[in-house]
Amino acid sequence: MLKTNADWIVEFLLQCQPGPPRTRANWGVDHEGVPFLVPGIGGISLNVAVGDPAFGWAGDHVEPSVSCTADTKKPFEHPNIGLQLYACAGNKATLISGEAEGSTGYVIGHHGGSEHVIVEFPRETKERMSYDDKILIRGRGQGLKLTDYPGISAFNLDPELLQKMHIQEAGGVLRIPVTTIVPPTCMGSGVGSTMPGTGDYDIMTSDPATVKKYGLDKIRFGDFVALLDHDNRFGRTYRQGSITIGIVVHSDCMLSGHGPGVTTLLTAGTALIEPVINAKANIADILGHGTFVESKDND
Repeated sequence: MLKTNADWIVEFLLQCQPGPPRTRANWGVDHEGVPFLVPGIGGISLNVAVGDPAFGWAGDHVEPSVSCTADTKKPFEHPNIGLQLYACAGNKATLISGEAEGSTGYVIGHHGGSEHVIVEFPRETKERMSYDDKILIRGRGQGLKLTDYPGISAFNLDPELLQKMHIQEAGGVLRIPVTTIVPPTCMGSGVGSTMPGTGDYDIMTSDPATVKKYGLDKIRFGDFVALLDHDNRFGRTYRQGSITIGIVVHSDCMLSGHGPGVTTLLTAGTALIEPVINAKANIADILGHGTFVESKDND
């Protein structure tokens, strides 16, 4: 078990509610110059779950399961910014009102373009939800430190999820299971953001040859992925030899410079992290609800 400062992390109760689906005021235009009008950010997505493919949907920036906000009228202000910062991947979420009161789910991450926190609930729960329902999240994770690895920074990660990620220690390096290794040239929208504790940034998928070469079109919602030569310790930037592990929070996109969105989890400025390919490196497979990988390969 990795040694951490988990006993000293502040745990907040965070309240939020599902945010209605958003729409653009006009047509979008994709990276080939083709206009589109499709579903996008927000909503209670009944048939889109964590563990489902992030590609193939008739949509753009689709958020799986339930997109949550603390205040629908002030998405970029308090208290929504606090919700974004303190809700971490793996945090328990509980419905405290409505027809499905008492049902539980978990946070997978947050989407900066919408200021939504993405929460996975089973479909049977989502069928009974409304946009007036209240959700309570046990916000725990910011401030997490890996005691024996001071060169690795953690963000947006519940300490209990960290211990369930099947990370192995090997000669001063952490071997971390991921489904996909992403080359540095593919990171687009969100590069340059100075705040790794909120939002996400996108894997660009506009070049078909690169998508095929690195298997980017196999990415699922909730996948743990490795971003090569990307340092998120003080903001999202390119730095040769660094590496970032993140979790996929929204779908592929049609807009230039965009693609599946990744929330930062672990990052190092030097080669302290070794990604290990495992098809089941997904939060749904670890926490037990969502869409699972049926294959026993790479266990």
